[in-house]
Amino acid sequence: MSIKLVASDLDGTIIDSYNKIAIQNTEAIKQIQSKDVGFAISTGKIYSSVKNICENFNATYGIFGNGIQIIDFKTGKEIYCSSLDKNVVLTCIKLAKEYDLHIHFYTNTSIVSEKLMYMDLRNYILNKESNQNLAVHIVNNIYEFAKKSNEKILRFIISSDKELTDIKNEISKKLDVNITLIKKYGKYKDTIINKEYEYLDITSSNTSKGNALNLLREYLNLSQEEVMAVGDNINDTEMLKNAGIGVAVANASEQLKEIASYVTTSSVEEGGFAEAINKYLGEEYIYS
Repeated sequence: MSIKLVASDLDGTIIDSYNKIAIQNTEAIKQIQSKDVGFAISTGKIYSSVKNICENFNATYGIFGNGIQIIDFKTGKEIYCSSLDKNVVLTCIKLAKEYDLHIHFYTNTSIVSEKLMYMDLRNYILNKESNQNLAVHIVNNIYEFAKKSNEKILRFIISSDKELTDIKNEISKKLDVNITLIKKYGKYKDTIINKEYEYLDITSSNTSKGNALNLLREYLNLSQEEVMAVGDNINDTEMLKNAGIGVAVANASEQLKEIASYVTTSSVEEGGFAEAINKYLGEEYIYS
């Protein structure tokens, strides 16, 4: 059966930790398009922060915020969007403040924070460098701002250079939300801001790249076997599981490699994404 849709993570999969893309990966994207195969960018970032990248890559679809939003670029149609309930956000803010942890959240057009420190600082730097349309609001009291805001809050982030397991467990007991714990230590260190830390990515319940990929697949009337997914981190796990072929690049987390159909020998810097495309979308390639 032939592949009709390729869904790929961005950071660590197509783009390296220095926000660079190997020429092999650029050529691989062109190869996908030349075969009239759909190409979906699937990222934890919100749409406004990667709008230019989506346009430069000429992506046909986009999955954003780890699955909170799906856009069909061919028609401009928003296929799906799920935001956090305001009471959930306010509860998360209170709990994070009790633990003395750094917090920020994303609306569809902005980052809201009391002080740029971790992922919010990283995204601010990247957005400034690439002239994206993501505004930054530095507020004195993020609780009061969230309480009064009429904008939909798509993602809530709790960050620290200390372990976040306790607050993750407490939030899980109190709230019906989706929580992903990402650790950026060692080889996963955030080189943009030169920091090691971990963060909780909190979104509405049942939100994941995997669920979003299923929704996109149904929208396109494709079978699971006609979909290929590529990623590098644990937030890509369900996406790889829900694809006919799930590929982890060489620099991926060990957890992701364990469930992947194929692990590339090349890292993101060496064109790992391109290796996967060449393997599964090469001339006359059909798998059963």
